[in-house]
Amino acid sequence: MLMGPLLLGLLSAGAYFLFHATFLKLPRCKSTAKLHGKTAIVTDEDLKDVRACSLPFSSPCDQVTGNSQVVFMQLDLASLKSVRSFAEDFLRSESRLDLLINNAGLVNGGKTEDGFGMIFGVNHLGHFLLTVLLLDRLKASAPSRVVTVASEAHELGKVDFDCLTNYRQLVLGGSEYQLFRKYCHSKLCNVLFTYELAERLRGSGVTCYSLHPGQETDISRRAGFWWRLILTPVTFLFFADAESGAQTTLHCALEPGIEHLSGHYFSQCAPLARPRDAAAARKLWELSERLSAEP
Repeated sequence: MLMGPLLLGLLSAGAYFLFHATFLKLPRCKSTAKLHGKTAIVTDEDLKDVRACSLPFSSPCDQVTGNSQVVFMQLDLASLKSVRSFAEDFLRSESRLDLLINNAGLVNGGKTEDGFGMIFGVNHLGHFLLTVLLLDRLKASAPSRVVTVASEAHELGKVDFDCLTNYRQLVLGGSEYQLFRKYCHSKLCNVLFTYELAERLRGSGVTCYSLHPGQETDISRRAGFWWRLILTPVTFLFFADAESGAQTTLHCALEPGIEHLSGHYFSQCAPLARPRDAAAARKLWELSERLSAEP
């Protein structure tokens, strides 16, 4: 009696692992580039706030990681004041910046310190201001790169400029479904931002890329219960592990010979396309400048 269900279970498990190994095994970054003597910033998220991880390859040892090449510098992307303070501290302490990876992101409601929707404020506007404040140092360190982690969810996004202007939100409402919509819209902002940034940096030696990581993510850990309930099993079953998911980020950060693809969106270590709506990208940039300007 037990043989039938047991056999079915074994076959199902085997089919899943075959599916995972065949379809979820992402290409790996093949670059052998070394970063000795270079400085990178990688924004990341912990349980309390969003941080920037600066990796100057001559920095003192950091007690948290045990890696002498990593320095943690606190950065709250939900506060434009914090972004400005971080940029000032970094520019004062580091003479160069070779790589900026805008990696942090979240899916949760509420508002930022400046009154913006949390998802828009952290996923786009905070990174926008951070990048702009560091542009001169990136140019001075050229060739350098800006890599922004977006998502294939951007394909479901749109930018409602009236809503952003009048309500400082990507979309009104706070339901789990609306959180998902806001996330998609914010990822489209990432892609459009990268396109416009590349246009503005032509000939500067600074190149820019956005990407879909495809990784198993804990981005929803501060989201609501129902969002986590839906997302957790889906990511566990159908998304790549974090190491595999990071390969496209590494590719965009390190792969030589992709400078001509500045402004492109990447997935699985390959360029897909540049955004088609140049007017929306320019409009988003101009609005972001106004929204992030000091009062």
